[in-house]
Amino acid sequence: MQKKPVHPDAETIRQNVREGYGQIARGGQSCCGAGSCQTDELAREIGYTSDDLAALPEGANMGLSCGNPTAMAALQAGEVLVDLGSGGGFDVFIAGRKVGPTGRAIGVDMTADMVAKARRNLAAYRQQTGFDNVEFRLGEIEHLPVADASADVIISNCVINLSPDKPQVWREMARVLKPGGRVAVSDIALLKPLPAAVLEIVASLVGCVAGAVLAEETERLALAAGLVDVRLKSKTDYVTAMSDWKDPLYRQIIEKLPAGSSPADYITSLEVSARKPASHG
Repeated sequence: MQKKPVHPDAETIRQNVREGYGQIARGGQSCCGAGSCQTDELAREIGYTSDDLAALPEGANMGLSCGNPTAMAALQAGEVLVDLGSGGGFDVFIAGRKVGPTGRAIGVDMTADMVAKARRNLAAYRQQTGFDNVEFRLGEIEHLPVADASADVIISNCVINLSPDKPQVWREMARVLKPGGRVAVSDIALLKPLPAAVLEIVASLVGCVAGAVLAEETERLALAAGLVDVRLKSKTDYVTAMSDWKDPLYRQIIEKLPAGSSPADYITSLEVSARKPASHG
């Protein structure tokens, strides 16, 4: 009989994530905490433009993305955006340019080192753009330090899978969105359950596969939170790129998979769009 992996409690998971991503912020790792990778090449592979990357403050791109939610969101000037798990500010700085001086881009992250790293880049962003429309707040995505019904758009990039309480994350998104507001999330999800041998590897790692749930479970959570028009789009380019580049985490996964299968058979980058219903009347 195969031994089931031991799942740590919620606070242990949060502490592991803080420690792991704190190390990334201090320059120890990149690419989902699993090792180094070509950060700009990965970003272009998953949909960011060269113009997006060239305009970023130094060090904002740490290879932690698995999609491009700022493009999905079709941002408009004057909108208020909240980024869940904003890290070094990668998507927030891109979004700030798109919403312009009359809009606002707010990043929330529970890792103090990440928030500090992002804040250090604010001066460079302001100098480049002339905008004072970006801020970073320390907080958990399960308990957002953001007022009710204050955001036009919520984005998140490869973060929700790390949360030990995903239903609460989706409820918080619904709370913070204005009526008619929208969600644009890129996350890691499962196409089918991972083999037990792979779960034993990823359960204790701060990697983008840890904590991922089936795609249909993500849809269920969004609907249960009261969101509507939930749409899912599976994209294999991220997982294929990580596998081709021999990322250490994905290399370990490949070694434990059944013969003839690949990570892309089990794991996907999932684009999730949804909307908060508009107020009656």
